Amino acid sequence: MLIDSHAHLELSDFDGDREDVIERAKKSGVECVVTVGINLEDSRNAVALARRYDNIYASVGVHPHDAKSIDNTTYDSLRKLSESDRVVAWGEIGLDFFRNLSPRDLQIKRFGEQLELAGELGLPVIIHDREAHRETVEMLKGWKDRSGGVIHCFSGDYDMAVKCLDMGFYISIPGTITYKKSETLRDVVRRIPIDRLLVETDCPFLSPEPKRGKRNEPANVVYTARKVAQVKDLPFEDVARITSENTRNLFGKRTGSNLYS
Repeated sequence: MLIDSHAHLELSDFDGDREDVIERAKKSGVECVVTVGINLEDSRNAVALARRYDNIYASVGVHPHDAKSIDNTTYDSLRKLSESDRVVAWGEIGLDFFRNLSPRDLQIKRFGEQLELAGELGLPVIIHDREAHRETVEMLKGWKDRSGGVIHCFSGDYDMAVKCLDMGFYISIPGTITYKKSETLRDVVRRIPIDRLLVETDCPFLSPEPKRGKRNEPANVVYTARKVAQVKDLPFEDVARITSENTRNLFGKRTGSNLYS
């Protein structure tokens, strides 16, 4: 059984067939999905979805694209949402210097604020980092009340991965590991311990081969896990079991060992 550690099932891309998508995931051996909030309204939808399905959990937070949308009520509302026993993390938060949909200085400010909030609440964080590797590592090093977390959709190199591992973070591998040009990511997977890896879809984005060009969904995390198994020369069953255990260890800190049972 697998866990999709990062999805966006609450997005409108799934409004037409969400029930079928969830059922396909189960039939493909995906036992649980973490659906990840990207702003206040989206976080509300993620928590509502997690309340409807026993095999779905949620996170709450504000993505760097939406850092400019945060006002003086946003954090209070997110804090209230985080009280739900269906919420297992704070995120997705971080820095995106590729698209820069919010000003860089504001992204950094909001990232720092949300790290502190997560630390206060004892929630692990889900980190978004795109074209901001150095700044992301510096921010995480300066996080005083570090409550653990994962670098989602990892796009750095081995040296960055080691720095993140040394701070206690997990590395999450998306479907891009199946792409021909992703040798740097495959090198990271080859060299870091399997007990520090998670697998994810980031659906509806980043469909793996051979589904590339189509909408991604949690069932496709199987392709990612198979590629990880191939790269690390491990049985698929071991990769599925260990990455699922890693996900439970990370996201079960707050709600206890029965998470995903």
